[in-house]
Amino acid sequence: MSFITVNGIELYYELSGDGNVPLALVHGSWGDHTNWNPVVAELAKSFRVLTYDRRGHSQSARPQTQGSLREDAMDLAALLDALGLGPAHIIGNSGGAAVALWLAAERPEMLRSLTAHEPPLFGLLANDPKFAAALRAVDERISNVFRLLRSGNFRNAARHFVDNVALGPGSWDKLPPSRQETFVTNAPTFLDELQDPNISIVDLEALGRFGRPTLLSRGEHSPAFFPAVVATLAKAMPAAEETVFAGAAHVPHASHPVQFVERTAEFVRRHELA
Repeated sequence: MSFITVNGIELYYELSGDGNVPLALVHGSWGDHTNWNPVVAELAKSFRVLTYDRRGHSQSARPQTQGSLREDAMDLAALLDALGLGPAHIIGNSGGAAVALWLAAERPEMLRSLTAHEPPLFGLLANDPKFAAALRAVDERISNVFRLLRSGNFRNAARHFVDNVALGPGSWDKLPPSRQETFVTNAPTFLDELQDPNISIVDLEALGRFGRPTLLSRGEHSPAFFPAVVATLAKAMPAAEETVFAGAAHVPHASHPVQFVERTAEFVRRHELA
C-alpha cells in the first residue's frame, strides 16, 4: 500500500510492472484503482503501470471543499511529477477520460499519448438540436441520481446511476458485492462532482492544439449520447484516431479485457517514439 501527498491531498496509488514506458490508468466516477484489475497484470508485462484512487475515492483523502475535473487533472500531473513518471501515456475511462482530456487541454506536456473512452462530457452536445431529446433524458436521469444523493440514499443512487445512466437496466444486480460497495462508498464524491459547474465540458479549442497521439474510443453497445460525445471530440481533434470496441459498452476494460489490452497496447507501442 502506497500513499503520497500532492496538491495538499493524500492519494493512494499502486505501481505494477518493470517496463520503462509509463502508463497511467485513470478510473471513472464512483470507482477506484481496482476498476483496472482485469487489465493491469497484462499491461504490466510491457509497461510501468500506475493506478490510483482519485481524490475523494476509496483510499484517497476526501476534502470538504468543492472539487472539479480540472483539480483532478492537476492531481494527476502532480502525481506523475512526484513519482518521476511524466510524461506518460494516459488511459482514462468515463469520468477518468474527462480528467485525462482536461490534463491534455491544460498540461499537454505531461502526456506521451492520450486514450479516452466515452467521457461523459454531455455539455459538448448542448448546441446540437439533434441531441436535444437525448440530453433531456440524460439530464432527467442524472437529476434523479442527484436527488437520491442529496437525501443520503447512496445505495439507490448508485443503482439508479448504473442501471439508467452508465451500464443499462439490470446491470447493478450483476455487479459483484464488492463493486457495489465501492459505488456506495464513493457516492458522496459523485454528489460533489455533480456540483462542479464544468463537470460536462472541456476546452475544445485547447484540445484542437493538443499535438500528441490520441485514441478516442466507444463501445458498440453504448447509449447513443456517448458515441456522440466521442464524435464531437474527434471533430475538434483532427489528429485523433477513433476505435469501437466490438460487443462492449461503457467499461470495455472490464467486459472485454483481452480486446481492450490488445487495442490500447498496440496504440501505445505504435506511438511510443512519436
